[in-house]
Amino acid sequence: MTGDEGRPVGTVVAVVGPTAAGKSALSIALAHALDGEVVNADSMQLYRGMDIGTAKLTPAERDGVPHHLLDIWDVTEPASVAEYQRLARAAVDDILSRGRVPLLVGGSGLYVRAVLERFEFPGTDPALRERLERELAEVGPAPLYARLRAADPGAAESILPGNGRRIVRALEVIELTGAPFAASLPEPTPYYPSVQVGVDLDTALLDERIALRVDRMWADGLVAETRELVGRGLPEGRTASRALGYQQVLRFLDGELTETEAHDETVRATRRFVRRQRSWFRRDPRIHWLDSTAADVIEAAVRLVPAAAR
Repeated sequence: MTGDEGRPVGTVVAVVGPTAAGKSALSIALAHALDGEVVNADSMQLYRGMDIGTAKLTPAERDGVPHHLLDIWDVTEPASVAEYQRLARAAVDDILSRGRVPLLVGGSGLYVRAVLERFEFPGTDPALRERLERELAEVGPAPLYARLRAADPGAAESILPGNGRRIVRALEVIELTGAPFAASLPEPTPYYPSVQVGVDLDTALLDERIALRVDRMWADGLVAETRELVGRGLPEGRTASRALGYQQVLRFLDGELTETEAHDETVRATRRFVRRQRSWFRRDPRIHWLDSTAADVIEAAVRLVPAAAR
């Protein structure tokens, strides 16, 4: 069945929230309960070979649930939200056309919005972009981030201070439009009918989970994985090289940090990132929040999905 615009009709279930809060586990349970398939909305799980550091589910952990948009880009490929939007919507439409439920799962808030909402991206100016990128290469991200924070505190809050590519893009849009970067994001207008389920938990417990998760990544071989990705061009990847964990291990491999310092900085950086994720998602009143540690979290999530979509 198709709607007025020729797209398959159906509801998208988004599972969102901060890193390490339990999105993956809930998504697998929901997929089994709803006859669903997962569409990845974690910007770093799009990269081939970045498995340990992104906590990408192994085939066994996916428990027979089809997953889409994992491992689609080489680590040298710059991220493109517009390209992701095109690919993710194609996957969602395919799942709906087969009578199944698409589960959009991840903590990259802009990627989730790009799929669920009518979302057009501001244009670009090659000369302006080149000037900003040259400045980034010469002085690093800190001065540009300070400029962004002064011009648009809201945008700065949602961007990691070390994410030079996103800082450059925000400054480019501000210069092009004369308005804050956040103002370039449209008012939410649904592209698909959707239900957004947010999972979170107590801050102290989440901080503990993050530390344990980083310990497990190190034990599982994050340093060796990063070394292997260096051979595939990871240091030259403008997006992938900034990923949490990989960024710190690259600094260790370059002799800037000890391995212990890289490990500890990964924990601290991940906790800072989680605060920004929470800030982004908590601003959206359409998200239904659940405690991922609750005994009935799966049943509560299923109840949020309209009966027609189950």
